Amino acid sequence: MTADAIRTVQVLISGRVQGVWYRAWTEETARGLGLAGWVRNRRDGFVEAVFSGPPDAVAAMLSRCAEGPPKALVTAVEVVAEGLPTPEGFSVLPMA
Repeated sequence: MTADAIRTVQVLISGRVQGVWYRAWTEETARGLGLAGWVRNRRDGFVEAVFSGPPDAVAAMLSRCAEGPPKALVTAVEVVAEGLPTPEGFSVLPMA
């Protein structure tokens, strides 16, 4: 895959997104779409994530993040950065 065929975004997800299986759901969903990156809870109540892969897969992940797992109530998915270095694999990071 060429660098032009990769989109990497950093996002902040707000709403009822902690304590509702959001991180595990994000990891499972991102891996299913073939994306690299990471996800973590933040002390301010947001979930923060980086998604990297084909642009259509990243767009699909952003759409899915707006829904989240069944117990989540997402109010916003905001792309806060683009063009970051491409991470390897997908992981759940400790709270920041």
